[in-house]
Amino acid sequence: MWSKLALFVIKQRRFLLLLLAVITVFMAWKAKDVEMTYDFAQVVSPDDPEMVYFQRFKKTFGEDGNVLVLGLQDSSIYRLGNFTELRALTDTLTKVKGVNGVLSVTRLIALGKDTAKQQFVAHPIFQKFPETQGQLDSLMRVVNRLEFYKGQLISSTTGATLLALTMDPAYLNSSRRQAVMNEILGHAERFTQKTGIRLHYAGLPYVRSTMTSKVAGEMKFFVMLTILVMGVTLLTFFRTWSAVLFPLLVVAVVVIWCVGSMVLFGFKINLLTGLIPSILIVISIPNCTYLLSRYHYDFRKSGNQVLAMTRVIRKIGLVTLMNNTTTAIGFFVFCFTNIAILYQFGLVATVNIFAAFIISFIMIPAVFTYLPPPTPKQLEHLDAKPLTKLLEFFEHLVLDKRATVYVAAVVMVGLSLLGISKVKSVAYMVDDLPKDSSVNSDLKFFEQHFNGIMPLEIVVDTGKKRGIFKLKNLEKIDRFEAFLRTQPVLTTPVSIVTFLKAATQAFYNDNPEYYRLPDNSEKNFVLSYLAKAQATGAGNAKLLRSFVDSTGQKARISLKIADIGSRNLDTLLTHQIQPQIKEIFNGTGMDVKLTGTTIIFTKGNEFLINTLKESLFWAFGLVGLVVLLLFRSIRAVFFTLLPNLVTLLLTGGLMGFFGIPLKPSTALIFSIALGIDGDNSIHLLAKFRQELAVNGRRVKAAIRTTLSEAGTSMLYTSITLFLGFAVFAFSEFGGTKALGLLMSASLLITNFSNLILLPCLLVTFEHGKDEEIDKSMLRHYDDDYHEEDDDTELNLNRMTVKRLGDAPSA
Repeated sequence: MWSKLALFVIKQRRFLLLLLAVITVFMAWKAKDVEMTYDFAQVVSPDDPEMVYFQRFKKTFGEDGNVLVLGLQDSSIYRLGNFTELRALTDTLTKVKGVNGVLSVTRLIALGKDTAKQQFVAHPIFQKFPETQGQLDSLMRVVNRLEFYKGQLISSTTGATLLALTMDPAYLNSSRRQAVMNEILGHAERFTQKTGIRLHYAGLPYVRSTMTSKVAGEMKFFVMLTILVMGVTLLTFFRTWSAVLFPLLVVAVVVIWCVGSMVLFGFKINLLTGLIPSILIVISIPNCTYLLSRYHYDFRKSGNQVLAMTRVIRKIGLVTLMNNTTTAIGFFVFCFTNIAILYQFGLVATVNIFAAFIISFIMIPAVFTYLPPPTPKQLEHLDAKPLTKLLEFFEHLVLDKRATVYVAAVVMVGLSLLGISKVKSVAYMVDDLPKDSSVNSDLKFFEQHFNGIMPLEIVVDTGKKRGIFKLKNLEKIDRFEAFLRTQPVLTTPVSIVTFLKAATQAFYNDNPEYYRLPDNSEKNFVLSYLAKAQATGAGNAKLLRSFVDSTGQKARISLKIADIGSRNLDTLLTHQIQPQIKEIFNGTGMDVKLTGTTIIFTKGNEFLINTLKESLFWAFGLVGLVVLLLFRSIRAVFFTLLPNLVTLLLTGGLMGFFGIPLKPSTALIFSIALGIDGDNSIHLLAKFRQELAVNGRRVKAAIRTTLSEAGTSMLYTSITLFLGFAVFAFSEFGGTKALGLLMSASLLITNFSNLILLPCLLVTFEHGKDEEIDKSMLRHYDDDYHEEDDDTELNLNRMTVKRLGDAPSA
């Protein structure tokens, strides 16, 4: 099969190149339509009970993650000139398309009672804007008397204030989001230039917008950086520009196909899929280097370009395909998940890994049989043995120090297990952004002055219509809110209770001493005033409806929380809040549930990590199946998987000792690493079995030849992959940086596992007697096993290569 395929590729290379060009033009045309994703990655299954409840919550009470906040702490803001600029900024932001409303000190609403109509009415505190500093100071004293806004809009301890912008979800989840954010930030920057007052930004819309723009920027940066690093690596290995330019042309085509396929699949670029082009460049280059090095090797033997390239395709085609298959398995296992972001990442990567194999196995043979034959100088790299001494040391360890190797492996695995026990599973809402980024520093500002900005929601269900308005139920909620106010990572809660307290204060002419729930003698007056306002739509009826459902059965307690990490959040919810809920509400018939974007994020983090653990088991099973099909040997499966298990354990140990937490971005690398590291195992095992047949089943002789011939290419491949993945260490995203560092570590460790431990296992357990070797498989990997004068090669010896500019042959 591979002989016929080789002959077809060589004979039809002009047609195949034209076909690739047409497909590439089509993919480039589709790639121009690629879009960034503007919504938060949906990790939790839509059928999950907590997700179903959260969706119901949003239908009843509205979105909880569409608020953008601008904060400031500067006493000069209360000077008339700066305060006037703040009003101008607030009014300007209100008119921005995509902003539904702005809450600011300059637009504060106070409740007042209309005794004639016996209802509450709302009126702006700054209905007539102050014209003198004295008027402003007087109005600010009114603001400071309103307990409702303390801890919400104005920090009661530091005096910091904020502007809260409610964003339109239709804009947030579309390509219009960035334009809206740029307009908002532009107005804010002009305010800072006029007043000298610095503004801080936070809220999920801002975080998502920042991450989206950074993903787009990093995707372009890493594609260019990876191409540069791979180009330098190719030039170092081959020392000829043709061996640099055309492999880079291959990866350029691969990248175009990758982006085009995203559009064809209907996917958008996110934090994960944005990495695929760069990963494909790293993975595709070894295909090209392997093809070129074998082509140079066979050309030096035969002196015939076409014959040499045909032998390359025939001899290494199957094993290279299997190597690409194991690499693809590391990504394909994510297709088994029902998590959209992982499924898309796995599918796009898997399809394009095989596309990269096809492209390289067409373009490299076609182009290099058109180019002039390699010169003796270009073949010098075949004799360059910079790693010979290292491989000789490996051979000494394998043949003479196996006991030492096993002891060292056991010790390292033991230490790794200790390190793994130190690994903690934790994630933050803005986990991927660097600690010194403006997003994190601004987030700390809001945590310092307002205790946090991440949404947390609590729903109290009384089980009865209008049950929320019963005083005993309100008192229970008030008691619960009193506990919540003692938690330093939570903001002051906002609910029907705080609303009623504000109403009571308004009932008593804004006296701060009356900011409390109405007692039995007052509740009828206060509630009747409130009911009339709600019925007529007057006052803060709309605000009231956002905290109580239409039946009066359920109430919403809305808070903000600091980004304390998934572990601390779980401790807070499980060991502090939930016990208080049981203590306060047990036996009342009231049901209390925690929900909100922050809770869903935490659940999604746990769900994602568990899914990635399952994917790793799938990867082991599928890699084992590939090895079984290729070698038809259970023992070969053992020889392949055990060293790679050691690699993963050592990598996990490094995570523990260096304090790298287990989170979705770090759990992701294990399946990918298994697929890539498995290539080396298959490479070495295939070469060993071929040499075992050639050397009369003499295991040690076969190992010597395998290490000297296959070891060099394995080390070069590992160096190439190491350098390729190392570029991700320059990412601003913590997850991407962890991916690069851990993958690079894995690729270094795999040299111990596959060039020392695996050969030791082969010498110890492979006796070369009790198992038939499949020579049909070896034929595709052999240098000398095939017949040199078979019909195909005799025909190829008669073929000539016609290059552009050659005179027509007679």
